[in-house]
Amino acid sequence: MNSFAITLLFLLAVFTDFKFADSLLQNLHPVIGIGHLINFLESFFYPVPKNRKKEFVSGFILTVIVVLSCYLAVKVLLFVSSRAGMLFFYPIFFYLVYTAIACGGLAREAQNVLTTLQTNGVTEARVVLARIVGRETGQLDEDEICRAVIETVAENFSDGVVAPLFYFWLGGLPLAWAYKAVNTLDSMLGYKDQRYLYFGRSAAYLDDIANFIPARLSALLLIAAAAIKGLDWRFGWQILKRDRRAHASPNSGYPEAAMAGILGLRLGGDNYYHGQLVKKPYIGEPLNQVTGQDILKAINILYLSTALCVVFVLLFWV
Repeated sequence: MNSFAITLLFLLAVFTDFKFADSLLQNLHPVIGIGHLINFLESFFYPVPKNRKKEFVSGFILTVIVVLSCYLAVKVLLFVSSRAGMLFFYPIFFYLVYTAIACGGLAREAQNVLTTLQTNGVTEARVVLARIVGRETGQLDEDEICRAVIETVAENFSDGVVAPLFYFWLGGLPLAWAYKAVNTLDSMLGYKDQRYLYFGRSAAYLDDIANFIPARLSALLLIAAAAIKGLDWRFGWQILKRDRRAHASPNSGYPEAAMAGILGLRLGGDNYYHGQLVKKPYIGEPLNQVTGQDILKAINILYLSTALCVVFVLLFWV
């Protein structure tokens, strides 16, 4: 296939995500299909009666099946469509790149929370925020809502943007979608509750491994974007070095620390999850009071960081 045409299609897919998020193919998103596959396999593999060994082994088998299925499905789809000709291959390539990137969707959700907060108040904003975060939102005040949005933008920049692009660069669309399968598995099974503590452990571990490099790259991209925009990237670097491990996740602390330093905010802290108080260390310093303007800054940094990531992919891929 023509490499110039492929590059243009790749850029068009990124632009489409920026402009329309996932609204064009919202009901035809591959992640929905991956979710259905996971639900089906869970109903088949989840052991009854339960025990730790059976749960772990069954969850491991499910994880392997889902990841390999996604990798092979995309590889076969691209191979068959390339043999069928450009009219088949190009739309499929565009579709798989467009749906692999979540920058536009992440920015839209963050903007929705901010708009709701400004127009309808805290109570409605809590409801909108609950759609994109795992914590309980019913008692959050305005500052805490803004803080939660910024944390979400930083964390999901890594697994929703940088990681798919990194694995696309490393192994093309099959590997990018294998990663998307890993990420979906973790979001559905990677809980430390009674049902998934052992059954979802393989998915959670694999997600940690898969995000190890992208999380660190995402922090560097945020710092670079801050430097371009004239924000305090030096303090961002300082907080990144100091607080990158101040998070239960081995990866999420990196982009969150970078964003906290860039904006001069304190993120993290205790939150309620499923009725349980989870104590977390703070990330960053409260140099500024968090406001809705910080959400807008985070969104702008998100777009610029994504553009930088795309540039680097093209420079070392083409």
